[in-house]
Amino acid sequence: MNQITFTDLLRDSFARSDFFGNVSVIDILVGLLVTFAVSMFVFYIYQRTYNGALYSHTYNVSLVLMSMITSLIIMTISSNLVLSLGMVGALSIVRFRTAIKDPMDIMFMFWAIAVGLSCGASLYMIAIVGSLFIGVILLLLMRYRNTNNAYMLIIHYTAEANDEVQKIISALDYQIKAKSATGGLTELTLEVNLIGADTKFIDELSGIYGVQDATLISYSGQFTE
Repeated sequence: MNQITFTDLLRDSFARSDFFGNVSVIDILVGLLVTFAVSMFVFYIYQRTYNGALYSHTYNVSLVLMSMITSLIIMTISSNLVLSLGMVGALSIVRFRTAIKDPMDIMFMFWAIAVGLSCGASLYMIAIVGSLFIGVILLLLMRYRNTNNAYMLIIHYTAEANDEVQKIISALDYQIKAKSATGGLTELTLEVNLIGADTKFIDELSGIYGVQDATLISYSGQFTE
């Protein structure tokens, strides 16, 4: 019994290769349309559940395009073994330099790639059912998240206001993120967890003699010193 070697597979792949590939135009259009439809669902979920400081419409659009481009790549390499080997070598030199700080953004990127992989391989049911399941779970998790609201509280004050400032912030649920003193002026940065929208303490801090300013900023979990 003759054994089929890797060289034989390459030779057969070359012999069966076609310049236009083995995927019909109808299959390409159907694959791209399904990819677009499912990736638009990812687009909607990202827009609905985004909780960062600044929503990026460009990044959300890139998720849709990433799914469609990934689908095209899978259609290309699935028709020919030689093309698949060459594509792997070509894609290995691609490097992404954009820093993504939010873990949820990375999750959505992998989700978009998974949609493209499934649709490109004509596994439409996996892409549709899987995306619906992930979307529902994500909506439920974001709906029942912690009711505490995290903020950054930044206070600039002089030494004579220290006791009054400490008295007010002692009633808060906070963690010290940074503290610096320069020329008799202290800058105190705190992570404060608030229940509801009670921010009267800001007015109390601002009214203390020696406090130059007190600023409350919405905090998404990322802090750079």
